[in-house]
Amino acid sequence: MSTMWRVADVVSGVPETETSRTIGLRVAGLDGYLAGQHIDIRLTADDGYTAVRSYSVATARMDEVLEITVAELADGEVSPYLVRDLAVGDQLEIRGPVGGWFVWRPSDPNPVQLIAGGSGVVPLMSMVRAHEASSNPSQFRLLYSLKSPEAGFYQEELRALGAESSRFSVDYVYTRSVPAGWPSAPARLTAGTLLANILPVDAAPDIFVCGQTVFVETVAEWLVQAGYPAATIKTERFGGTGGTR
Repeated sequence: MSTMWRVADVVSGVPETETSRTIGLRVAGLDGYLAGQHIDIRLTADDGYTAVRSYSVATARMDEVLEITVAELADGEVSPYLVRDLAVGDQLEIRGPVGGWFVWRPSDPNPVQLIAGGSGVVPLMSMVRAHEASSNPSQFRLLYSLKSPEAGFYQEELRALGAESSRFSVDYVYTRSVPAGWPSAPARLTAGTLLANILPVDAAPDIFVCGQTVFVETVAEWLVQAGYPAATIKTERFGGTGGTR
């Protein structure tokens, strides 16, 4: 992990939704990172003004290329540029990856429950990918709350993993619109729906929750009320509709 600013080369840029993009960055000398960590990106204007924003790493490899997925904020200083204007071949100033608490390690033996709201799925996807690449036999389960099917990140990969992996399953909650043929109407996540779609208390899972602040705080409260030990619940949150981006 590095806390020094360094230059990363942009090697790919792939849309996830109409307002989000996965960006591949090659960082010389990157010596590995943990699933769930984040990087800081610094943009500097011609007049010297700088803006720094944090983005979770979506990949979980030990090489010099990492990916972030950026959701655009209409009034953001950094995210519109990263989503709309940044081109392959450009360079960015980055710091990290950093973080040692909201992380999953392949040596962790417990089953894992992941709970994501919107773009909060990004660091959790890093954990899913790290788990699938490991020999860890523990069960992973993801509950993904979305406004609509079109708002989902990593849709094809999650669909394939849910169908093919023996160690991973994914459940969805749609709050505004649902896919064709979905068995229920759109509705906000409730405590009842949450508890019906996650690993039970007696499975003793490690739990990671990521999303907007209100979402994360509400879900964490429901979990504690349902008997999940607070020490097993790790949270990461952001404000607004797309984070501090």
